[in-house]
Amino acid sequence: MFLFFYDMEENVMLRIAVQTKGRLNEQSMELLKESGVTVSQEKRKFLMRAADFPAEIIFLRDDDIPQTVAIGAADMGIVGYNEVAEKNLAVNVLQKLGFGGCRISLAIPKTETYTGLDYFNGKRVATSYPEILRRFFEEKGIDAQIHTITGSVEIAPAAGLADAIFDIVSSGGTLVSNGLVEVEKVLFSEAVLIANPGLSEEKMALARQLMSRFEAVRNGIGKKYLLLNIPVAALDEAISLLPAMRSPTVIPLANSEWCSLQTVVDETNLWNLIESLKAIGAEGILVLSLDKIVL
Repeated sequence: MFLFFYDMEENVMLRIAVQTKGRLNEQSMELLKESGVTVSQEKRKFLMRAADFPAEIIFLRDDDIPQTVAIGAADMGIVGYNEVAEKNLAVNVLQKLGFGGCRISLAIPKTETYTGLDYFNGKRVATSYPEILRRFFEEKGIDAQIHTITGSVEIAPAAGLADAIFDIVSSGGTLVSNGLVEVEKVLFSEAVLIANPGLSEEKMALARQLMSRFEAVRNGIGKKYLLLNIPVAALDEAISLLPAMRSPTVIPLANSEWCSLQTVVDETNLWNLIESLKAIGAEGILVLSLDKIVL
């Protein structure tokens, strides 16, 4: 008789819920891929195992993700905060992910004169987010009729179904095309990482690994790695110009009057920095792209 022993931790696996399609799906899958959690996109199924991380991805409608995580059918989920706020279930928001940004706003016909929140007293407001709106109106003391609509909320006023709407706004183009104007920004939303509050310590350890990887990917966005040669006499001035996580890396060169300087800079200020560095004698400036920064 043979006895086989194995480490239970080796079999611990996270189940991560992701939106089944759309822009948020694409950005979520790209973040997972950049973080070393890859699944095949060729033959995608409802539930897929990651090839290089102890996780499986379950694809769901966005409004099903908070409940799926809350009841423990998935350990974690990537979903818009608007869905988390609407469902108001027992999940932990672990991390903001920096994409999928939008706002949920109140809008009225552009022919109307907006006088402030009191405008909505007695009005019919159509929305796909009745719970968020109900809590907002209760907090502000507004007595309005909330009509729940699934689908094209923005057409409700023109169709005579409502006097105003409460809906997601990204660019505002949809409102304009339907003769509406945004009057109150109620909730700002972006993609978040949520988790079931009852995760085991083993699963939380994996979750922390994943969060660290997500943060490293985010830290690399909009950053460039700058390498340059600078006269030693101008080193202190160059260092004063350059940001760094602790301090720039300084490497001596064969010519003792020169050194190499390396650091990470924001892309938005790149050209101003280059011009300032050239003005104090910097040469051989190299700018390299970054994928990730692990702090």
